[in-house]
Amino acid sequence: MNKVILCGRLTRDPDVRYSQGERQMAIARYTVAVDRRGSRRNGSDNGDQTADFIQCVAFDRNAEFAEKYLRQGTKIIVTGRIQTGSYTNRDGQRVYTTDVVVEEQEFAESRNASQNSGSTFSGSFQQSESRPVHQASAPVMDAGDGFMNIPDGVEDEGLPFN
Repeated sequence: MNKVILCGRLTRDPDVRYSQGERQMAIARYTVAVDRRGSRRNGSDNGDQTADFIQCVAFDRNAEFAEKYLRQGTKIIVTGRIQTGSYTNRDGQRVYTTDVVVEEQEFAESRNASQNSGSTFSGSFQQSESRPVHQASAPVMDAGDGFMNIPDGVEDEGLPFN
């Protein structure tokens, strides 16, 4: 069985490209920083690496989701499979790759929690000015648990889940 489950934060915004051909498909690449279990002994930092940086690749709808909703510092849970490959670079050397092919991805914390957590990544969950903001006719109130109440009359198409 080839199954991977990761929980960590994006190190930068996803790099999204579209394939060429009859049916264009989105392909998103991003890196997830995953803390190593037990790596912070007694709060001391002796310079050892305390996280692994895992390369992930998402296709089609998963890539479109990543492009639309994921940003640097976003804490996510990724489920997928490990895929290895190789290619020859311009210098004629063989380069080996290991990626997690994303099968599922979801937020691991609310926006409110990510903004209050003091994450080392700045700007997490900040909305880009180029993205449209859906205005609801009724005010949206915080439910107190970090999630927003969704007012009646809001269409489901603007939400990042089914």
